[in-house]
Amino acid sequence: MGMHNSLRMLVGVAAALLSVGPALADTFDFPAGFRTQEIATNGTTLHVRIGGTGPAVVVIHGYGDTGDMWAPLAAELMRNHTVVAPDLRGMGLSAGATDGFTKKNEAEDIAGVMDALHIARADIVGHDIGNMVAYAFAKSHPDRTTRLVMMDAPVPGIGPWDEILKSPLLWHFRFGGPDMERLVAGRERIYLDRFWNEFSAKPEHFPENSRRHYATLYAQPGRMHAGFQQFAAFDQDAIDNRASLPTGRLQMPVLAVGGDHSFGATMAFVMRFAADDVHQIVIADSGHWLMEEQPKATVAAIRAFLDADVALPQARLTPAEVEAHARVGAGAGTSGLSGIQTTVLSGDPNAPGPYAIEIRVPAHTRIAAHRHRDNRTALVVSGEWHFGYGDQANEAATRTLAPGSFYTEPAGQPHFAFTGDLPTVVYITGQGPTDTTYVDPANTPSRK
Repeated sequence: MGMHNSLRMLVGVAAALLSVGPALADTFDFPAGFRTQEIATNGTTLHVRIGGTGPAVVVIHGYGDTGDMWAPLAAELMRNHTVVAPDLRGMGLSAGATDGFTKKNEAEDIAGVMDALHIARADIVGHDIGNMVAYAFAKSHPDRTTRLVMMDAPVPGIGPWDEILKSPLLWHFRFGGPDMERLVAGRERIYLDRFWNEFSAKPEHFPENSRRHYATLYAQPGRMHAGFQQFAAFDQDAIDNRASLPTGRLQMPVLAVGGDHSFGATMAFVMRFAADDVHQIVIADSGHWLMEEQPKATVAAIRAFLDADVALPQARLTPAEVEAHARVGAGAGTSGLSGIQTTVLSGDPNAPGPYAIEIRVPAHTRIAAHRHRDNRTALVVSGEWHFGYGDQANEAATRTLAPGSFYTEPAGQPHFAFTGDLPTVVYITGQGPTDTTYVDPANTPSRK
């Protein structure tokens, strides 16, 4: 597609892209095991849904919906991911807010949520306005962004943004302020129906119960104001994003998802202005509301991307060659205790993809209860390993594992270990990036 045609497509569909976020399927109930939490962050409080186990995925909604939209995705991901679904600043069930709606600032809202949940890194998924917050987060916190999913909306200041703004279809970008809020008050359903109808491939795929649900939420005091403020911040968002470009292009894998009746392949076109590793998918028979119109196809695309394995390199090491490998202190994915030595045998525990490490643990070492974000398997090579599962390190709950013993460390599940009179060597394999989080933060070695 030539540049001229690409820009014309952008202008023609931009109203669909940025007006409002997608809605839910037929239910707003998250699966059993999810909880809600009000999390104070960056001068406000966000309403957050949390559930599942394993590597974290933060999903960020757009305007016209709330974090409720992600229920179908959460149901699929929760079996091997921890899903975090906040309502944006001032929206949904989050605390009311009158300012702070630049996407750079809202990215710090998300960072604060992750801090409160002790999540060091996460896959970040955004749709509509959530795209803009997700991009700002990835730029400000590339070390905390494992993968990035951008769904059916461009980003202020990136690529052909100025061409998009020339379209008269984008009247709603400037629709806001006290007078407009008074005009819409009591008529939220009428205002939102226009976007839900015009920017879907088939309006009937946006069901009535979803329309009532979101219209009711946006009719609450201050919610339309917060929504309009998301758009009012676009000019500053563009300035912020352009100013961040000299810091370098995004290096994490990026999935660009577009509906074939909406942004389509242009989502990837936009992201290639700012990221090196962009993967493209177009969802058939869908407009802007990907999670609403084609939830199964959209969820499958996101899951495949988040679970994609990095190729496992060939490696054959004799014991002498293992011994010759560089040995460092307690590295990524270990307990972090002084005296433990780590050898990376394959891959990189800090990066996406499979890895294998050897850990050497001195005699009389006690490792408190902790968890890792990835599923891991382990083999005891030498010594004697006293290993147990649970939130409290209890020697009576361990099982003694002699050389040749095998065990697992399921993602997100706490476990602990001790050594006796013998030092112990263990081989561990997992899917990076890995980490270590102690159940009791006071036991974190860096805090002692």
